[in-house]
Amino acid sequence: MNPLTKRLFDVVVSAVALILTAPLFLALAVLVRMQLGRPVFFRQTRPGLHGQPFTLIKFRTMTDARAADGSLLPDEQRLTPFGRWLRSTSLDELPELINVLRGEMSIVGPRPLLMEYLPLYTPEQARRHEVKPGLTGWAQINGRNALSWEEKFKLDLWYVEHESFWLDLRILIMTLWRVVTRQGISADGAATMPRFTGSTTRCLPEAPSSMKPGYQGPHTAVEQGKDAR
Repeated sequence: MNPLTKRLFDVVVSAVALILTAPLFLALAVLVRMQLGRPVFFRQTRPGLHGQPFTLIKFRTMTDARAADGSLLPDEQRLTPFGRWLRSTSLDELPELINVLRGEMSIVGPRPLLMEYLPLYTPEQARRHEVKPGLTGWAQINGRNALSWEEKFKLDLWYVEHESFWLDLRILIMTLWRVVTRQGISADGAATMPRFTGSTTRCLPEAPSSMKPGYQGPHTAVEQGKDAR
């Protein structure tokens, strides 16, 4: 895709979305302040285009509750019912529109993970950083956190190889359906996606199963456990 076309698409969509959701944005900020306290926003350094760091912004969904030794409690104990609702509706992602408007992210692209994952990628997996990270992506509409890391990276690489305006538009439309049906919010048996510790197999950019006939479909700050969102 032409970089100027993609940037124009990102600016228009993010600006319009921020304007239309301004009342909702304000209401959520107030609710987060009342339910979880300060800070309202969760900020964390993530790798962007070519792995360059930027500060990701989301609504906070977890408390900072700690054990007697001062360590953070597990995600499932810090994720409140309100925070779980924010995640299931993807409303916690709303502030990332600011990242898109600033040019740090795109509307569509591989999700930005953690800086500490960078040295763990295979050469093929590292190619996911050849494009800007996105609010949503090919992996998000084909399983999200219900996928294994290897499956997720294959989908990310397929997107890098096939990026186009029409593919981005298709992903954006399908994302709305995934958000409504709340599919793939968490990995099986976990409150969030397990941490990535490296791959034992090579991850090649083969065509995803969603392109095959008959496919039915499977979407450091104090707060953690958001690695794959």
